[in-house]
Amino acid sequence: MRTLLAALTVSIALPALAALPDGAQAPDFTTEASLAGKDFKFSLADALRKGPVVLYFYPAAFTPGCTVEAHQFAEATEHFRSLGATVIGVSHDPIEKLNRFSVQECRNKFAVASDADGSIMKSYDAVMKGHPEYADRTSYVIAPDGRILYSYTAMAPDKHVENTLAAVRKWQDAHPQKS
Repeated sequence: MRTLLAALTVSIALPALAALPDGAQAPDFTTEASLAGKDFKFSLADALRKGPVVLYFYPAAFTPGCTVEAHQFAEATEHFRSLGATVIGVSHDPIEKLNRFSVQECRNKFAVASDADGSIMKSYDAVMKGHPEYADRTSYVIAPDGRILYSYTAMAPDKHVENTLAAVRKWQDAHPQKS
């Protein structure tokens, strides 16, 4: 835990860029996830059939910045939902830990997924430099066609919700629902 906190502290000072550019095809994945403490299989392809997906990577459940970010996404979940978007957080944590995190810190509002082998964060170029066992704090907004609309990387959690919500709103404005 001390090593992770030191890495996060150093990383906050470093500028970072999300490696997958806007317009790129988002890598598809299916993995174990938890919502309200219950396991299920999360499929990006299935979620995209319902609308845009906000996919955010975070280093580790129950660490200070990740807890702040989870609280902020929980508070904004209804806003995302009203725009037709699904929110999913991804970390390397085992599903048992995420079952607790989904209840305590995500407040039963949105799902968190386990990337225990690191394959998802690698495919999204969201690996923390110098600590490949952890995800970098990177958020993506993915359009229903599977293209990345927006990406943002910063170790400070404070702009991830605001920025992804703005990107979803922008997409929604350009794609109004047919009644």
